[in-house]
Amino acid sequence: MALHYYCRHCGTKVGVIDKHSLYSQQLGFQQLTETERDEMIHYQNNGDIHVQTICEDCHEALQRNPDYHGLDKFIQ
Repeated sequence: MALHYYCRHCGTKVGVIDKHSLYSQQLGFQQLTETERDEMIHYQNNGDIHVQTICEDCHEALQRNPDYHGLDKFIQ
């Protein structure tokens, strides 16, 4: 099982955690609401988990342009 982190805005792969034994408490998933978990965490058939996060570039763009927060995609 591996956790793959992708930016929710630009789709860039942010990182991967490749461990056989991980608990949601170690990852902080318990701090998310059920809706947030449904939106951000996607389970694959092979046992991998894809997590939507935000990359540094998109984070900086959002800080410079707060009106982008209302958009799902702001990088073309």
